[in-house]
This record gives sequence, C-alpha cells and structure tokens, in this order.
Amino acid sequence: MSDSPRAPEPAAGHPASPRPHHPAPHPDEGRRPARPKGEPRFPDGPKADPAGSHFERRIRSFQPRRSRVTSGQADALQRLWPAWGLDIDGRGVVDLAELFGNARPVVLEIGFGMGEATARMAAADPGTNILAVDVHTPGQGHLLHLAERDGLTNVRVGNGDAIILLREMLAPDSLEGLRVYFPDPWPKKRHHKRRLIQPEFLDLVAARVRPGGTVHCATDWEPYAEQMLDVLSAHPDFENTVPGGGFAPRPGFRPLTRFEGQGLEKGHVVNDLLFRRVPRPGRRPASG
Repeated sequence: MSDSPRAPEPAAGHPASPRPHHPAPHPDEGRRPARPKGEPRFPDGPKADPAGSHFERRIRSFQPRRSRVTSGQADALQRLWPAWGLDIDGRGVVDLAELFGNARPVVLEIGFGMGEATARMAAADPGTNILAVDVHTPGQGHLLHLAERDGLTNVRVGNGDAIILLREMLAPDSLEGLRVYFPDPWPKKRHHKRRLIQPEFLDLVAARVRPGGTVHCATDWEPYAEQMLDVLSAHPDFENTVPGGGFAPRPGFRPLTRFEGQGLEKGHVVNDLLFRRVPRPGRRPASG
C-alpha cells in the first residue's frame, strides 16, 4: 500500500475536471554539469593517480581522504600546480635544483595536512627548500594558496605516494632531511604493518638523506612513538641526537599547531624524535 495521498473519486454523474499538465523536471536540472568520464577534476592540477598501474600495489601507509575542495583551493590548484606542483609518477629522477630554481638544501616532508605548519617553517627558514608530499587535495590547494599569499618561493607540493618518490625519483644523498609529523598511527594491531616508520622504509630514507642530514618525527600516539624510537635506534644508518637516547624536546623550528595545542590541553603527550644520518663505509644505496 502506498503512503501517498490519493485523489478523491469524482462524484457519480460528474466527469472529473481535467488536471493541468506539469512536465516532470529533468533529473539534471539545477545541477552542475557533470564532468565527462575520464576528464580530470583539475585539468592543470594534480592527477588523481599519478603513478597509475606502473608499480606494484604494495601495502599502503596512507589512506586518501575525500573532502570538499573550496573555490580558493581549486583556483590555487589550477593556477599554481604547473609551476609549484609535482605529480609522483615514478617515471624519472627529479632534478631538485631545477624544481626549486636554486641549489639550496631540500627537506622532504611527508604528510602536511592543510599546510599551515609547513608554510610557517618555510617562512622562518627561506634558505631551505621544502618538498611537501600529501594525497589530500584540499590540503594541497591550501598550501599552494598559503605559499602564494606569503611569497614563499621555497615550497613545492608533491602529489602521490612518497615511497615511489623516494625509491624512483630522488637521487642518492639528495635530501638534507626528512620530516614526518603526526602520521597515521594505525592503532589496531593487525594494521601495524601499515605504519610508515619501519626498517625497510628507513633503508630507503638512508639512501636519499645525505650523511649528517636529519630525520625528524613527531606523534601524539605514544605506542607508535615507542615503536619509532625502537626502529630508529636499531638502524645502523641513524643515531639519536639526544645524548643517552630517548625522545627529543620539540625543536623551535617545528611550529605548535592548533590541533596539537588542543591535544596538549587534554593531556595528550607529544613525542619528537630527532635522528642524524651517519655515514657507513661500503653501504650500498637501497633500491626499494
């Protein structure tokens, strides 16, 4: 039985009054025109899957996050990506001096969220270039917007899998350092294999960060912090910058974000780890 109201039956001997005809609205009326299938969301911006099927589908340490892109972020992606963006397609080694337009040292940041902390670090240290990588499209657009607004010429935004970037697209000893702030902790035990900071990942990092360069991690998930400390301390290519070992005080160059401040007010513990890449004679660069 339908819950829709039924029209009354006409009285006997009286024909029903004709009803006015109102054509049903077209399903697409009032909507934005849909993009043709296969057409990119931002024709001049980041690709949806830059590496495509060219590389094996390994266990991913990240989850793409889908959220709305604002008009300002979309505008920044369209205008600025051709000059300041890098799609991680794995098809060739990147000339970092050409990418940034200078030969200043380059720090790789993996996972920058909305980019506020990245922009502040870039503004505070214009002599260091930051290659910031994420898969979050709104964050990519926002960081590009901040870089343009603040006149930051030392920021480039990478789109895609940072593992492919490290393994396929960066030359040995080409980085000054690596920053991994508040990565996904993958708290369930069965997901721990997805955590980024693992021995195999550090093998790859050690082949790309120059001797004397630094690896700086921070997390508010204490079990993950302990694992990071164990894995970094056990790796022969890295040494703890903290005398006697342990966690480092938050360095002045890492800004305190609003999210982090809220966590600290609630009693969360944030741990920083600051390790130095040490030379190892006879070490062969990792191939991935």
